[in-house]
Amino acid sequence: MDKDVIHDPVRQFEPQPFLALPTLVRLITIAFCLIATSGRVFSQTDIPQRPLFASDDILEIRLSGDIKSLMDERTPGSNYYPITLSYQDKGNAYHVPIKVKTRGHFRLNRENCVYPPLMLNFSKSKELPIPFSDQDKIKLVTPCKGEKYVVQEYLVYKLYNLVTPKSLKARLAKVIYEDTIRGKTTDPLYGILLEDDDQMAERNGAVITEKKIVRPEATHRSDFLKMAVFEYLIGNTDWSVQYQQNVKLIAADSTSKPSTVAYDFDHAGIVRAPYAKPAPELMLASTATRRYRGFCMDDMTAFNEVFALFNDLKGSLYEVYSGNQLLDEKYIKLTLKFFDDFYETINDPKKARKEFLYPCAKDGTGNVVIKGLQNN
Repeated sequence: MDKDVIHDPVRQFEPQPFLALPTLVRLITIAFCLIATSGRVFSQTDIPQRPLFASDDILEIRLSGDIKSLMDERTPGSNYYPITLSYQDKGNAYHVPIKVKTRGHFRLNRENCVYPPLMLNFSKSKELPIPFSDQDKIKLVTPCKGEKYVVQEYLVYKLYNLVTPKSLKARLAKVIYEDTIRGKTTDPLYGILLEDDDQMAERNGAVITEKKIVRPEATHRSDFLKMAVFEYLIGNTDWSVQYQQNVKLIAADSTSKPSTVAYDFDHAGIVRAPYAKPAPELMLASTATRRYRGFCMDDMTAFNEVFALFNDLKGSLYEVYSGNQLLDEKYIKLTLKFFDDFYETINDPKKARKEFLYPCAKDGTGNVVIKGLQNN
């Protein structure tokens, strides 16, 4: 399998850069984890919860500076611009000088998105006030074709956090962009602040690995199935392990099988972004049509544990959307129906076999691999 490799130059994808630690720091981190755990299993509770992601409250921030010049940078390898980040915490106003640049691929293209995604770079030499203490670089997801899709993608990260701790934490923000050069200020716009890759790995007693994976079977089986079934749940086909397309790899050490961590969900059917389309080679009518894109496993008992996990989480997953004041009623109904279809499938042996053994079909598109663009 995995012989058909596609690379669609028109519909570009947006893998994010790996922020891998230097080798020496990685070794020190691993050694520290081993010493700290003293023979016990490493737990997330061993890593303090960082303030930025300890709350689900919407964070209100302002970015001030030469915003137009910053936003006009629409090519990979863009320059950093000096920007002031302003916010309030417990009645105190803070104004923090940072550097900001544009990032990404698909969403960086002006033809695709109104606002490019940003990278916020904090000074390591200065102690930052809460909630940005202990932060270095943070990705900011900006509106592409409407604010509501930012909110809808944010909720996918919250779903994924329920499924596994090996997922990026997210914080919803309201961002004002103030161009101090031209005297123009936007209304508050929704954005998503994403956990740093290395901090996510550290939280899981691991480090980011750049190890090349020829076949997804070489990854940690249980973690891969959680991720692959989750991608099926949300209707996302925009990923691959082989090319690390919207998938990060973390591992405890060089001898451990890497675990897969998915990210970048704006092309998922559950988000319903108007620009999202499946790759033509997958022969899907829309992102609302699910396609399981894991590797061939002809024994359905391999899915028993992960199906049981999703059944246990059913109530919690539905609660993310039921009565959510950030969403309109129509979208909530569509999403809950989308969930209903998923649960009907995984709890019907015949339907489950048809969907999850699809990668074994020689005449299907289950073996197509999304290549995407190289990481920068």
